[in-house]
Amino acid sequence: MRRSILLAGLALIAAPLAAQTPPPALPAPPIGAPKPFTVPASETYTLPNGMGVTLIPYGNAPKVTMVLQVYAGNLEEGRDPWLADLAGSMMKEGAGSRDSAALATAAAGMGGNLGVRVSYTGTSISMSGLSEFAPQAVALIGDVARHPTFPAGEFDRVKANSARSLTQSLAQPGMLADYALARATYGDHPYGRILPTPAQLNGYTLDQVKRFYATNFGAQRARLYVAGRFDPAQVKAAVQQAFGDWQKGPARLSLVPTAAAGPRVLLVDRPDAPQSTIRLDWASPLAGSDGDIPLRVANALLGGSFSSRITRNIREDKGYTYSPGSGIAQRPGDARWTFDADVTTAVTGASLKEVFHEIRTLQSTPPSAEEAGGMRSYNAGLFVLRSSDSASLIGQLVTRDALGLPANWLDRYVPATMAVSDAQFSSAIRLSLPLDKFTLVVVGDLAKVKPQLGALPELKGVPVQTVTVP
Repeated sequence: MRRSILLAGLALIAAPLAAQTPPPALPAPPIGAPKPFTVPASETYTLPNGMGVTLIPYGNAPKVTMVLQVYAGNLEEGRDPWLADLAGSMMKEGAGSRDSAALATAAAGMGGNLGVRVSYTGTSISMSGLSEFAPQAVALIGDVARHPTFPAGEFDRVKANSARSLTQSLAQPGMLADYALARATYGDHPYGRILPTPAQLNGYTLDQVKRFYATNFGAQRARLYVAGRFDPAQVKAAVQQAFGDWQKGPARLSLVPTAAAGPRVLLVDRPDAPQSTIRLDWASPLAGSDGDIPLRVANALLGGSFSSRITRNIREDKGYTYSPGSGIAQRPGDARWTFDADVTTAVTGASLKEVFHEIRTLQSTPPSAEEAGGMRSYNAGLFVLRSSDSASLIGQLVTRDALGLPANWLDRYVPATMAVSDAQFSSAIRLSLPLDKFTLVVVGDLAKVKPQLGALPELKGVPVQTVTVP
């Protein structure tokens, strides 16, 4: 009886609540125009030995970030891929009077951490920490850059770690696709040598690593970036103390590749693979050229953002893949637009059909004013976010200088992005992605994939090659 009364009471309460009409949703506030980004006031100077220094007072937190960019990396390896990576790993194993544990402890004592990263552009030695320790952080970076000890007792372990990474890389279909694409595009150029063979890696010696360092590191290949809150006079004195007597060393290497043009199709067989890994690649305008920013903005609409047309098509509408995307990779003397996706094997051909369809559509028909305006704002806003703290601002400056862009490039970026016209979305894709110049790489079960590819009109008459990886 008591339970019945309780339920009846609850029903009386719930009935009027259920009958209430929810209030109308408020309209979303309008999106304002992105504000132009201006690089904070900075000071740049050059030491007598040729080393550059850029100091950027930035932010309010009592922290400082610094990066020493040395133009000595994968580009300088020649026919020995990953030798620069081994050198970078060994530099963290000991420098000056400290071993690896002491280096880490010293960085932690300054409230930060020490990092070494190797890329085709060079070797970056980075340090973050509290502002009060800025001079000591400069000295620590100087030790790692100038006085690595390359301890013999650590080399086998470091090389074994690299061997495990190589084994893992060779098991990833995405890396197999990248390898095939790089080799076909760049041949014997270092850009085409992204992986060593296991035997080659195993054969590297500590003497080779030391020679690589001695041959490629020096002051005139280096630039130090310091951003955050710091005392400029103290930092300048620390820079002079740490780097003033560094030998000049070699000039920066310039080795512009000659990229082979398509069309071509490269296939890598993975029998019984449940997915196909796709790379669709074109040469694109060099950084800073007239076509650069229009293509960046158009790429966001085509495939370079989560709301892009390709993503909506083959992910949201058709469910062929989970994370498709396109992007533009820029290196000195080179730039490529690449689409990549992992798609279910049975819809490999169907996925490519839709990608080609979206490319053709944008080439022939400019987007609506609303769609184009949204992508301009997205690109401009993303750029500002990527420059919003000391570390990301330094990253932008390092990229600017590595690519040889003008000093005001970052200041010009947002206005240039907002100036891309609706018609330029189409012209950028039409000029940069001609459908008779692509390279297509597919890694998957070729017995099931080949018939699907053969049915695509875009591939009729295009040379097809099955390739292997190391």
